[in-house]
Amino acid sequence: MQSVLAFLLLPFSWLYAAVMAVRNWLYDAGWRKSETFAVPLINVGNLRVGGTGKTPHVTWLLEELLRQGHRPAVLSRGYGRRTTGPRLATAADSAATVGDEPWQYYQHFSAHRVPVAVAEKRGLGVRLLQQTHPEVSVIVLDDAYQHRAVRPTLNVLLTELARPFYQDHVLPAGRLRERRSGARRADVIIVTKCPLDLSVEAKAAVEQRIRAYCRPAVPVLFSSYEYGAPQPLPHVAEGVSPLLPSDTLAKPPARPAVLLTGIAQPGPLRDYLESQGYFIQYHAVLPDHHVFQPADLTALRAHWQPGWPIFTTEKDATRLLAPVLAAALAGLPFYTIPVRVAFRGGDDAVLRQLLSGVLAARRN
Repeated sequence: MQSVLAFLLLPFSWLYAAVMAVRNWLYDAGWRKSETFAVPLINVGNLRVGGTGKTPHVTWLLEELLRQGHRPAVLSRGYGRRTTGPRLATAADSAATVGDEPWQYYQHFSAHRVPVAVAEKRGLGVRLLQQTHPEVSVIVLDDAYQHRAVRPTLNVLLTELARPFYQDHVLPAGRLRERRSGARRADVIIVTKCPLDLSVEAKAAVEQRIRAYCRPAVPVLFSSYEYGAPQPLPHVAEGVSPLLPSDTLAKPPARPAVLLTGIAQPGPLRDYLESQGYFIQYHAVLPDHHVFQPADLTALRAHWQPGWPIFTTEKDATRLLAPVLAAALAGLPFYTIPVRVAFRGGDDAVLRQLLSGVLAARRN
């Protein structure tokens, strides 16, 4: 049924793809201007709507830039926020005012003095960061691949191994925001959410498919997720005991648990939890960027039993901590699962060298 619906929607996809192709041509031909800035801009984006792993990859880049001695900032659109216009995140903000992903960056990097800004028009956001933080030496743009009004110094394109852009169609028949040929704007392509045991042959096959759409010299890298130990949800952690390390869990029987997600692709997290000896008794699957309501937690509580941990993501946690949810959260043992990016086979060295080269070139 789904394939039949996709077939019926193809004419609308062709129309949407044509509109986007004309828009991109206007930028490529110079009829529409892309603004450039003295400060280097590193863009992390995708061709597909949602779920490619932008947030952990932005986090990896920010950590690497700090390690190299740079003064990075991060700029996002701030999807789902209740405010508009350029805005600099402060301790008085929340996921509601700047968006869940920017608030997650702020919480993670505020101790490192990494400014976080949001703006629908990225040019205005860059100028806000330059005015308020002149010490910033590089800005990471979160999800601006189709935002052609600003020209990045380095374009990082992500594509998920399980749902690669070369097997997808443009909206609404598929999930692509533009045609596959948009990959030619990428300076590096990262295949995300790869299993740790992905074979050399499988990598070569994926890379061959990608190279049909990108420029010849563009590096194609592969990354995986690494999950950290469960952490009690901040501010509601009182009375929530730490969980035992996964290697001490009894298998069998599996330990019952509940999962709550409002992200685009919750499958990898569920698979990880099950691999760690948990049996997911109930999984509340909500849309990406879902604004949690007390009723959501009331419904979740009906499927939970005392002694069962409730897992969620770091991104979801930024929205669960809204004051309106405090009463509904009371007594629920929520834990977040930290997610970090890991590269295999020396791909991290390739990306580090690429970053160093691009930023050194801009200084000279």
